[in-house]
Amino acid sequence: MGLRIADVELTSRFFLGTAGYPSPAVLQQAIAASGTQVVTVGLKRQLAMPANGPGGQGDFYALIRASGARLLPNTAGCRTAREAVALAQMARELFGTPWLKLEVVGDDHTLQPDPFELVDAARTLVREGFEVFPYCTDDLVLCQRLLDAGCRILMPWGAPIGSGQGLLNPWALRTLRERLPDVPLVVDAGIGSPQDAVQAMELGFDAVLLNSAVAQARDPVRMAQAFKLGIEAGRLAFEAGIMAQQAMAVATTPVTGQPFVL
Repeated sequence: MGLRIADVELTSRFFLGTAGYPSPAVLQQAIAASGTQVVTVGLKRQLAMPANGPGGQGDFYALIRASGARLLPNTAGCRTAREAVALAQMARELFGTPWLKLEVVGDDHTLQPDPFELVDAARTLVREGFEVFPYCTDDLVLCQRLLDAGCRILMPWGAPIGSGQGLLNPWALRTLRERLPDVPLVVDAGIGSPQDAVQAMELGFDAVLLNSAVAQARDPVRMAQAFKLGIEAGRLAFEAGIMAQQAMAVATTPVTGQPFVL
């Protein structure tokens, strides 16, 4: 089954970042191999690019448009709600989309989101008509406050950004899924390998967003394909219903009763 998120129907549950690839050509090939329909772009990074010329903003935007993927600008690098709101307004002007991945970092070491500034920024941006995808921790109360602020999607971390540590607190993520059954949930940050993505999908999350695990792989294009397959497999497993774990061995072959073959 597909994914409906922010009133848009998607067939892919793989959201892909666009930073840190060896070359624009590799990025383009990785997007194609991933099958993604949503790519994230850091606005601060893009504004640092030259406006024209090889490798400039024009070339980058042309690459994204050619991919056919929907753009999800993000406010990476912002430290306050005011800064994030200003950057979001600029992103909507430049990209012509109300979609926004909202990041407001509160700690330089862990890049952990600042919960107070994040909720403040989300409340303001929702009032201004943005579809806010907040990057947050796996704290249930924070997630509830973001929903109260008007967010319709949540993007809790699996681990600190770029760490590749996988899902450090599956219990908290499982709790979010159980307590917020009707909210689209996207695991964002910390994914290191396809097995982490499979785990997130088996927990019932709706999608996975990652960047470094593909961009920093020895072969980003093949890794993008590996994640695509892993995400699909994890979702299928969740929908099929994973068997319950047992404390002791349970015989799979009956030793009593009528055998099937005489």
